[in-house]
Amino acid sequence: MAVKIRLARHGAKKHPVYRVVVADGRCTRDGRYIEQVGRYNPNTDPSEITLDLEKVADWMAKGAQPTDTVIRLIDTVKKAQ
Repeated sequence: MAVKIRLARHGAKKHPVYRVVVADGRCTRDGRYIEQVGRYNPNTDPSEITLDLEKVADWMAKGAQPTDTVIRLIDTVKKAQ
């Protein structure tokens, strides 16, 4: 099973809010996921990013592969701390 850390799109039309989820790579983008590890709201200024870095690190240690966008979000949160 290829586990990925990726974004799942939610919210209204033209106003997306994303959940950062750990999901099986074969599931659809907004489909079933294993665990939610954060949120990303690009509609606010500045963008609101909340991540549980401990859970992300645990899943990455187990072999979960983050997408490019999630890697960028993780770097942004780490720089802000």
